[in-house]
Amino acid sequence: MDRMLLKRMVFYGYHGVIPEENRLGQKYYVDLDMRLDLNRAAQSDDVRDTVNYAEVHALVKEIVEGPYVKLIETLAQNIASALLGTYTSIIETTVSVTKPNPPFDITFDGVTVELRRRRGTGGVIESAED
Repeated sequence: MDRMLLKRMVFYGYHGVIPEENRLGQKYYVDLDMRLDLNRAAQSDDVRDTVNYAEVHALVKEIVEGPYVKLIETLAQNIASALLGTYTSIIETTVSVTKPNPPFDITFDGVTVELRRRRGTGGVIESAED
C-alpha cells in the first residue's frame, strides 16, 4: 500500500475542556498518513487520479478551525471520518493531533493523540489493528 503524508499542518482552533481555551484558542498541529493505491496517478501524471492534498488540507482546516470540541481525541476522529467518508480511495489513515500549549503549569512539547482508522466491510469506518 502506498502512502501520502501531510506533516505538521498548523491551524488555529478553539478546542478544549477549559472555557478559556474555547474563548482564546490556540495552535494545533495535524499530521496525516493516508494509505492508498497511487499507481494510477504515478502512471498518468494526472491530479484527478490521486487525492488532491490541497483539498485534504482545506477539509482538515475546516474541521480544526470549525466548531469546537472538548477533546483532541474527538477532533482526530472527526478528521479521520471526514477523510474516509470523502475519499473512497483512502483505505486507511493515521491522524495525529498535537496541542502544543495545553493550559497546564508544566513544561513539555504538548500532547498528541494519534488515531488509526480504516475502511472496513461495507465501507464502515473502524479502528485499525496492528
